[in-house]
Amino acid sequence: MLETLPVFHQTPNKTWMPRMSFAPKNTAPRGDTLVVVFLRGAADVLNMVIPHGEDAYYQLRPTLGIPRPDDSKKMKEERVIDLDGFFGFHPNMSPLLESWQNRQLAIIHACGAPDESRSHFKAMELMERGVDDERGPASGWIGRHLATLNTGNSSPLRAVGMGTRPQRSLTGSVPVSALRSIADFHLGGDQQALQQMRAALNYVYQNDELGQDTLSIMDTLQKLDPLTYSSPIEYPDSEFGLALKQTAMLIKAEVGLEVSAIDLGGWDTHFTQGSAIGIMPNLMKDLAEGLAAFHADMSNHMSKLTIVTMSEFGRRAYENGSLGTDHGHGSMMMVLGGNVDGGKIHGEWPGLAEGQLIGPGDLAVTTDYRDVLSEVLIKRLNNPATGDVFPEYEPKLKNILK
Repeated sequence: MLETLPVFHQTPNKTWMPRMSFAPKNTAPRGDTLVVVFLRGAADVLNMVIPHGEDAYYQLRPTLGIPRPDDSKKMKEERVIDLDGFFGFHPNMSPLLESWQNRQLAIIHACGAPDESRSHFKAMELMERGVDDERGPASGWIGRHLATLNTGNSSPLRAVGMGTRPQRSLTGSVPVSALRSIADFHLGGDQQALQQMRAALNYVYQNDELGQDTLSIMDTLQKLDPLTYSSPIEYPDSEFGLALKQTAMLIKAEVGLEVSAIDLGGWDTHFTQGSAIGIMPNLMKDLAEGLAAFHADMSNHMSKLTIVTMSEFGRRAYENGSLGTDHGHGSMMMVLGGNVDGGKIHGEWPGLAEGQLIGPGDLAVTTDYRDVLSEVLIKRLNNPATGDVFPEYEPKLKNILK
């Protein structure tokens, strides 16, 4: 179950979020706030951003293929939403169309990791650690980013992880679990024990500025309640929607948040994946509606916010006999924010025709995911230490960001 992070109770007739800055004075998160959404289970990106201009797509997917934008035999709501004449959104990705048209959404297709094991566990492990093989450092790439970038931010909420499991990418020397432990204690409901612990900590930290900052955040978290937060934007009624809403509230509250890691699982669609309706379309709807709501909610913050989506690998280019797709290779990333070169499909498209697929029939990887993340680090997070974050890798920037 998602560990709920509460949100500030609203005062009557007010919809604004009061500022609660617990970072030291004259300091702030350096660069953008980063939100990393991991689509666990290997998302079928070929049915998310569809190469409707390539005949091979429809030959490989006679049942799961999404009808072309101009297919008059199909209802409009069943057809691909054209983006650039060759690629298009699945209909359930339509909530992201406004961000695309406003050039605040960039898509990097045929993107992924060099690992070709097609093992969920291994692929996620290597990707979250940002390494080519098991011999690399055990810490996560986000953890190393935080360790190499001194922002002067001592907030316990510098980085938070939300989702069904602790994100491997957050592991490192910078603590990221303070929010989880405070939230767990608060939600346990033992108010007397909480008050006793608060009194004891107040005595211990009475002359410690950092400790007092921690206690201030603890006091705030006691008052937070995500279910009573009044927002003009309606988020999906899902764990993913709740995680995004809580991230938005932390950013608005200015508690020193620099990174939020969020999971959206369930993408391992070997059986009855669905084309217009079903498991995969439902996941896309949750993803697109959640990101669109977050984008709208954070409209006044987009110049200092970067959202990245990623998945451990893609799916097989051809549908299987169970009306699903098997483990593949090439995937896709999306970057959403106020400083992206949006409204474009970035990367080199390798094609789906015979001789262009790799392995047992998979989309090739033409852009390493670390190229995208390195550009985010350098251009938006002001962290040039890509050699420490992604050891033994020389990034090739793709000009996805401004």
